[in-house]
Amino acid sequence: MRSKQYHQPLKLTAPWEKDAGFGRKLKTYRNHTKIIAQPGIVMKVLRRKRIVLFMAYLLLLVLTMLNLANYKWTKEPQQCNHQMRSTTYQSRSDIRFLYRPSLVKKRQLIYVLTTWRSGSSFFGELFNQNPDVFFLYEPMWHIWQKLYPGDAVSLQGAARDMLSSLYRCDLSVFQLYNSPGGKNFTSLGLFGATLNKVVCSYPLCSAYRKEVVGMVDDKVCKKCPPQSLRLLEEECLKYSTIVIKGVRILDVNVLAPLMEDPSLDLKVIHLVRDPRAVANSRIKSRHGLIRENLQVVRSRDPKLRRIPFVDPGHKANKKDGSDYHSIGAMEVICDRTSRTLRTAINPPSWLKGKYMAVRYEDLVENPVKTLRSVYRFANLTTNHDIETFALNMTSGSSSSSKPFIVSSRNATQAASAWRTVLSIQQIKQVEDYCHHSMSVLGYERVRTAGEAKDLSKSLLTHSSL
Repeated sequence: MRSKQYHQPLKLTAPWEKDAGFGRKLKTYRNHTKIIAQPGIVMKVLRRKRIVLFMAYLLLLVLTMLNLANYKWTKEPQQCNHQMRSTTYQSRSDIRFLYRPSLVKKRQLIYVLTTWRSGSSFFGELFNQNPDVFFLYEPMWHIWQKLYPGDAVSLQGAARDMLSSLYRCDLSVFQLYNSPGGKNFTSLGLFGATLNKVVCSYPLCSAYRKEVVGMVDDKVCKKCPPQSLRLLEEECLKYSTIVIKGVRILDVNVLAPLMEDPSLDLKVIHLVRDPRAVANSRIKSRHGLIRENLQVVRSRDPKLRRIPFVDPGHKANKKDGSDYHSIGAMEVICDRTSRTLRTAINPPSWLKGKYMAVRYEDLVENPVKTLRSVYRFANLTTNHDIETFALNMTSGSSSSSKPFIVSSRNATQAASAWRTVLSIQQIKQVEDYCHHSMSVLGYERVRTAGEAKDLSKSLLTHSSL
């Protein structure tokens, strides 16, 4: 018995089969694990999961409905336009635009649509003198000079693109029309800068104060330090109203994409004048408009019938050539004016409530009344100083000898000067080019030279606009 017990093999137990420190076997559940099911607990857990899933589904459904409602609200045209107009368009990658605070007040944009020699310099000065207006005078001049001798019609797209940038206070567009290798544009490099109240006033220059009404002396402003376009942009952003006066947009329909842009609140003030007075003034200032006259004349339709310019027995001279281009340009100008007027008579949605026509003759006849009407349309407030300025500038005792300088003059007398200066042949040719626009705007045609020279008879009637 002892020998059997002695030779009995020793049974070893693996460490993982013993309980640590006690040497007891652990229960293993490798292939024969048994789960004791308890139905009550299982059903309780399943019910809780079902409730949680149901609540999550309801929450998801509510969030989806709210999201759809918000999407539908933002897609409504009026709400969308209002929301987009209240924010400033950021077209450049300049880091300043990322941190610039949003404007609380909506910026009002005005474009003065007119043509050469229509009294637009004086009319623009009524905005230049307003302390709440950032005014730019003929910025598209740079395009015409750089792309000369491009015809007037082909340059319309470039002019519109420049306006799109300027109305967003992006003045870097001027660099595109700088001379190769030329210096960077400065505030004094802009066309008409030395007569601009923003450029010549504090904080860009100490020569003038924007809130003080009065003409700027270009000799004084030329001594102002030239400022970078970036500083001028920063000044532009401070204003709630931007007004640009230009003669190089020939038709309001060119501006349709800008007026349809919900990020721009653009209105158009169409300054018009008797085409015969415009032609007379163009002849008077023909030496200063040689390039512009050629660019406009090159846009004429060669297929149109044209009446002779001078009498058959008249001996041609060099002056006739200059006068030919001055009056010949009226064909293109009046054709484009007629397109504008046709659109204004039956305005599309983008023009309704955003177009105003102003006759130069009404402006000089009653400057204060017209000024108040124009300011009301532009959402501006007039004051005694600006009204007095308008009255004084139209009631001078003489006419200006410098056609491109704004000065006090007898504007009513200047408005009818054409009647005693133009020949009957010149008058008839202008009337032939401009008969439609004259009819709509209320300018009567004349039959004889005597009728034209009879200043006691008014040739103004009621406008159809």
